[in-house]
Amino acid sequence: MALPGMLLLLAAAAAEAAGAPRWESLAGLRPEASEARQAGAVRELLERLVGPRAASRFSVSVNRSLAGPGGLDTYRLSSGTPPGDVVEVAGSSGVAAASGIYRYLKDFCGCHVSWSGRQLRLPERLPPVSPAVLVTSPNRFRFYQNVCTQSYSYVWWSWERWEQEIDWMALHGINMALAFTGQEAIWQRVYLSLGLNQSEINEYFTGPAFLAWNRMGNLHTWAGPPPLSWHLKQLYLQYRILERMRSLGMLTVLPAFSGHIPRGILRVFPRINATRLGSWSHFDCSYSCTYLLSPEDLMFQVIGTLFLKELIKEFGTDHVYSADTFNEMCPLSSEPAYLSKMSTAVFQSMTGADPQAVWLMQGWLFQHQPDFWKPAQVRALLQGVPLGRMVVLDLFAESKPVYPWTDSLYGQPFIWCMLHNFGGNHGLFGTAESINQGPFTARRFPNSTMVGVGLTPEGIEQNDVMYELMTDIGWRKEPVDLRRWAADYAAQRYGARNANATAAWWLLLQSVYNCSGVCVNHNHSPLVRRPSLRMNTELWYNQSAVYEAWRLLQGSAGELGGSSTFRYDLVDVARQAMQQLVSGYYWDIKQAFQGRTLSRLLTAGGVLVYDLLPDLDSLLASDERFLLGRWLESARLMAASDKEAGLYDLNARNQLTLWGPLGNILDYANKQLGGLVLDYYGVRWTLFVSTLVECLSTGTPFHQNQFNQASFQVERGFIYNGKRYSARPAGSTLTIAEKIFLKYYPKAVKHGRLGAA
Repeated sequence: MALPGMLLLLAAAAAEAAGAPRWESLAGLRPEASEARQAGAVRELLERLVGPRAASRFSVSVNRSLAGPGGLDTYRLSSGTPPGDVVEVAGSSGVAAASGIYRYLKDFCGCHVSWSGRQLRLPERLPPVSPAVLVTSPNRFRFYQNVCTQSYSYVWWSWERWEQEIDWMALHGINMALAFTGQEAIWQRVYLSLGLNQSEINEYFTGPAFLAWNRMGNLHTWAGPPPLSWHLKQLYLQYRILERMRSLGMLTVLPAFSGHIPRGILRVFPRINATRLGSWSHFDCSYSCTYLLSPEDLMFQVIGTLFLKELIKEFGTDHVYSADTFNEMCPLSSEPAYLSKMSTAVFQSMTGADPQAVWLMQGWLFQHQPDFWKPAQVRALLQGVPLGRMVVLDLFAESKPVYPWTDSLYGQPFIWCMLHNFGGNHGLFGTAESINQGPFTARRFPNSTMVGVGLTPEGIEQNDVMYELMTDIGWRKEPVDLRRWAADYAAQRYGARNANATAAWWLLLQSVYNCSGVCVNHNHSPLVRRPSLRMNTELWYNQSAVYEAWRLLQGSAGELGGSSTFRYDLVDVARQAMQQLVSGYYWDIKQAFQGRTLSRLLTAGGVLVYDLLPDLDSLLASDERFLLGRWLESARLMAASDKEAGLYDLNARNQLTLWGPLGNILDYANKQLGGLVLDYYGVRWTLFVSTLVECLSTGTPFHQNQFNQASFQVERGFIYNGKRYSARPAGSTLTIAEKIFLKYYPKAVKHGRLGAA
């Protein structure tokens, strides 16, 4: 029988004090690539980043002996002889060396690398490093990815895009990441070997854009199945992803069996002990209600071990595996004994294939269903696995940390994570003070079992600033001075110090990027929601701060307009300002309807649907990073036939909009993209305004249910209309942005008092 949690904590603390590793299993997790291979991979990254000529001015080496206590990543920066001729970068791993390079590029050369672009103007002569810089991260692990990111962001990626992402990861210090691509090909192999036929496997798999929830047992069938060519392409991608991550010294996290099975297993093994779970998130049992194996059924170990052995045979392993049995699904029993048996069964299916296995589990379930997951239930699930053989991602720690009310996850090591984004929504958002303080507070927590920090967004390629800040913190031992950090960020991002830009970023970091309390970045702006007369327009910040930042950035366009990252930010802040204006016009429309003032309704509604939304769409369409066509084209490029292209197009459109056949999770993954704003949100708002006008004109009441039915036809029509959208931008961003600013900024100032927190 396991010792009580507190005794285990004390025993672990005593072992650490005596000089023994706190968790031997974690101490053994280290890159298998040789020092020479890692150094070579970093040099290749550097050449991709700055070109061969500039890369030759750096000397890169990897030496494991540089690592700090417990294997903590360390890098050293110094100047060669003579100073300034060559910059010497040494790291305890490839990731540490890459992080040192990025530190030098940022702090000494004023450079910047983000999802939205790069600013890499190196000086003719590299600045010397004097004295030498030695940095050791306080975090054993710096983790990246959410299971959902695979579908919301990565689903249509080619190797070219994956290569850019892995470079970004290394530069930003990521040393542990999920590697989930291609697993369906292995599952298909396993299911066929167990006796399922192809139709039963096809019935189980969802379409590509929804595989994340198939993997977690939430969904089956919907928008699928992926064709054979999909599995082959993903398998090929996974080989390249793993090779590159491992060559840089990253630990790759492979998927494992969580207990969910296809219905076909019941035909092959009719005496199997499996129970059908309840429905998930507004889906009926046509697409949810997955079967879950009993932890006591022998087939649990057979299936789980068979899958992992096949996976390891195909891809090798770094001994870390991810499985989520109860993600947003209520367990069959709240009895601690059952929950402990379930986690024990999952873990044993891992160790049956890999005796060194460590289970990495998302801790989302504990805060998502707090009525079920009381201390006894959490403790039972976690302590069904030996201490140190599970690492828990405290997934939403910036707003709802789990570690404080679970006595530091009852002794299991955990990673403090910034979830930040849901569904890949656009919308300026962040919790700057929370992420600047939270990891350090967690490390000081009594008997803290924190072993790292992580980024766990559902979707990426938005709000670069929050991810830059969080990855910076991964290497720091104390919080940053946010005001100074903001000034440096603006200068590095644009390649020049500009007073207006600096002031704009400080305003943003104090307002829209500094939500306090429990903050969830689901974008609930009326712009991206099905219209009604009961829409929430509350904000956590004073919207006048965004309008002022907009003015300041627009005023910097003459000096900074040549910067691609500046143009992205100008569009993004203008987009946020116009999103706020939509709320203002919505209130005008609502009050006009309730006051039965037809002329006011026509004016406000007309400006919204005939001016503001088309103008916003044209601004977004001027930048390729805000194009619907880019998302849809990347989906179609994955196809090997017209039929496949049609399937992928449906997946891509449905995820952004209805999220299911009937709008099951309507607009959850909303994006503000050129083409989508005009042809989806714009058409829906036009229908809403025209419906209200007709109601006033005829004296009939507005019925939300009737409108919802009509709106559903609009939404569904967008998915199936087959319209092709350009993946190339149209027009000059700076010209369009200036016209929009001159047209709407006076209205923004007028509306600034509305919706302020």
